[in-house]
Amino acid sequence: MKKIFKLRDGRKIEVGGKTLIMGILNFTPDSFSDGGKYFSVDTATAHAAQMIEYGADILDVGAESTRKGATPISAEEELARLKKVLPEVRKFSVPISVDTYKPEVAARALECGVDIINDVHGLEDTRMIEVVKSFGVPVITMHNEKCSDGDIISDVQRFFRRTLENCRAHGLDTDKLIFDPGIGFGKTPAEDLEVVRRLDELKTLDGEEILLTVGVSRKSFIGRATGLKIDERDEATGALCVHAIAKGIDLVRVHNVKVVARMCSTADILYRKKVLARRRFPTRA
Repeated sequence: MKKIFKLRDGRKIEVGGKTLIMGILNFTPDSFSDGGKYFSVDTATAHAAQMIEYGADILDVGAESTRKGATPISAEEELARLKKVLPEVRKFSVPISVDTYKPEVAARALECGVDIINDVHGLEDTRMIEVVKSFGVPVITMHNEKCSDGDIISDVQRFFRRTLENCRAHGLDTDKLIFDPGIGFGKTPAEDLEVVRRLDELKTLDGEEILLTVGVSRKSFIGRATGLKIDERDEATGALCVHAIAKGIDLVRVHNVKVVARMCSTADILYRKKVLARRRFPTRA
């Protein structure tokens, strides 16, 4: 899908030329994937710089773990964490997304110059719709419900349709929406696999093409299917991202940018309609 998002500072995010890589930066002590490995400003900043060097086009900063069973934190605590790390990562040239479902956190992050909001609750809180509308920024809206009728694809489509209706009712420019089918959220491992297999069916909604992103990185369904531990799932993540590209996905959200960006670059040569300019990858080990 060809689309250009114009950011508030004049920069642009161009979708459809190459697969865009969103590098995950967990500024939390309890992430399922890295367990607080980057829960200091210095380590988080260094990791962000490394992800960009390896090919991240966007950084997605999360200050609250959304893993199943994680202890929720207050908006005040989430903001306190973000205030530490956002000034540093905003020094980089790539757009910054903040992963939050709290409208008050999103508003403060946007006031600090953040470019994108990533809402794992799928804009179900209409206050979040008003926040992103007032700032005019792109927003990722994720499916996060249990399957109700036996067909997970129909459920996801129904959720996306409801999101569009809610956004239109509140005057939000729906061209700013990026849809995420929510792999690992509200789904069984079998349903996660079904969504991945049928991603192409989610590319259109009621005859209109929509922009999709996927986050399969190190998810538990990979472990269920392969027996791999969390820190062993990066190659499997890359393989799933290649599959997603073949199904028409333009944006992937991952932890190990070094591994996945190289795989996506190769997939782009195979599945895009023209040979793209090559990414520059570091050559050191």
